[in-house]
Amino acid sequence: MPPSTILPHDTGKVPFPNPWRERLAGCRIDAEAIGASRADVYRVQGGRGCDVFIKREPADDPFGELHDEVARLQWLQTQGMEAAQVLDTHDDANGRWLLMRAVPGRDLASSPDLAPLQVVHLMADALQALHRLPTDRCPFDHRLPHRLAAARARMEAGVVDAEDFDDARAGQTVEQVFAALLASVPTRADLVVTHGDACLPNLMAAQGRFTGFIDCGRLGVADRHQDLALAARSIASNLGGQWVAPFFARYGTLPDTALLAFYCLLDEFF
Repeated sequence: MPPSTILPHDTGKVPFPNPWRERLAGCRIDAEAIGASRADVYRVQGGRGCDVFIKREPADDPFGELHDEVARLQWLQTQGMEAAQVLDTHDDANGRWLLMRAVPGRDLASSPDLAPLQVVHLMADALQALHRLPTDRCPFDHRLPHRLAAARARMEAGVVDAEDFDDARAGQTVEQVFAALLASVPTRADLVVTHGDACLPNLMAAQGRFTGFIDCGRLGVADRHQDLALAARSIASNLGGQWVAPFFARYGTLPDTALLAFYCLLDEFF
């Protein structure tokens, strides 16, 4: 994860919603650069703000996910799952805003006190627990017809970055990759409640214990390989390929290489 950029303590530098400004007065505010998201993320510590995060995305972003994330975090709370807690939301001309309590600990990609085997076991156990939730209770549909339509819409809007493709697809156009995606759509689905972006940075841990999911805007009912594919890719990238097999052993399934490849391909559009 890129290092945070420390902002001045004067919150006037950022157009935070007026109802929150008293709470933020005197706090340390760090701007965090995270991935390729268009959302701005700020960590607020001290003062009356306690330890919270603020996310903002452009008010006019047709592909924004902040409202989706709010709904999913609130639903996870009703299911007894550990996740970031929504404290408040606000929409104004400066953006869509989310105020949430910080999940304790560090993310699994940057926890210095965790050995690789601990990391993959924590990830496998957390995903197992999420995947055991009854799908008929989940109101969020992320099955393939929905996700393929979303991928096409993003392609046609020109927001898919071909420069960010995995090495295996370097040099290919967005249209070529989308054609390959359509040519490899699975004919079966093992539906569970998925996180949707199950990478190590999106799971938190403290003192060797899983403490919660973050960045849940893509949570929904989908094939379990939606999560397994991105988890395996993230483990290989952050820890090394030798830790992928222990992850699957702990999770309790044999990897389907074709499905893993398909869901990594689908992820190129998000």
